Amino acid sequence: MKERKPSQKPIRKRATEAEPDQIRINKYIANAGVCSRREADALIKSGAVMVNGKVVTELGTKISLTDKVQFGNQTLSLEKNRYILMNKPKAFITTVSDPQNRNTVMSLIKDACPERVYPVGRLDRNTTGLLLFTNDGEIAKKLTHPRYGIKKIYHVVLDKPLTKGDLQKIAEGVELDDGFIKVDSIEFITDAKDKKEIGVELHSGKNRVVRRIFEKFDYKVEKLDRVYFAGLTKKNLPRGKWRFLEEKEINMLKMISSRK
Repeated sequence: MKERKPSQKPIRKRATEAEPDQIRINKYIANAGVCSRREADALIKSGAVMVNGKVVTELGTKISLTDKVQFGNQTLSLEKNRYILMNKPKAFITTVSDPQNRNTVMSLIKDACPERVYPVGRLDRNTTGLLLFTNDGEIAKKLTHPRYGIKKIYHVVLDKPLTKGDLQKIAEGVELDDGFIKVDSIEFITDAKDKKEIGVELHSGKNRVVRRIFEKFDYKVEKLDRVYFAGLTKKNLPRGKWRFLEEKEINMLKMISSRK
C-alpha cells in the first residue's frame, strides 16, 4: 500500500470550549478601530497583516487575544468599544488635530475615556449639532457610507425668506458641481416667524451639501444645526456637551448599519 503523505495545508485555528478567547483576525482588526471587516480582509490578502511576526494571508484565520497583531509598523490592541454623542458648538473643526491650532472637537472630549475615539463624518466649523465619536471602525464606516442611507435632519436659518418656488425646486433636486442631489424632505419650520427657517432631511454625505444647495439659489446659510443623526437626537444634550450612548442606542446603530 502506498504511504500517504501528510497534508501540507496550513492548519486553521478554531475556537473551542478550551479556547474561548480566539477571534477571527478580520474582526480583531475591525475591533481595534482600523477599518471594517471587509476592508480588513483586503489588508490580510495583500499581506499587510502580521501575527507574532509572521505574515497572515488566509481569510478566516483565528487568533488568540494574546497574539501580537501588526498592521504596517503599528501594533494593534483590542479596546472596549466606545460611543460618544456630542452637541457640537460653533467654531470647532471636525479633525483630530489642526496645524493652524484652531479649536477641534477632540478637545471637548479629551477626558471622556482612555480609548482613542474618532468623529464619524464631519460637520463644518460653523455647523452645530449632533456628532458621533467611536473607536468602532466597522460601524463608523457604515454610518458614513451612502449605501446605508443614514438619515440626517438639519435646522437651517437663511439670510432671507425662502420662496415657495425655490423650496419646490430644491425638493425636485439640484445639480451641484459634483453631481445631482435630491433631499429626502424639505419644509418650512411651522413655528418660525418668517420663511427663513427650514427643515431639511437627507442622507447624502457630500461636503457642505446643505450650504451648497441654498447657495445655488442665492441664499446664505446663517445657521446650520444637525438635529437628528441615525436615530439619535439632541434631547437633554446642551450645546458643547457630550454623553455616552446607552446600550439600546448602540444596538440601534448596529441594527441600522447591518441593513443591506
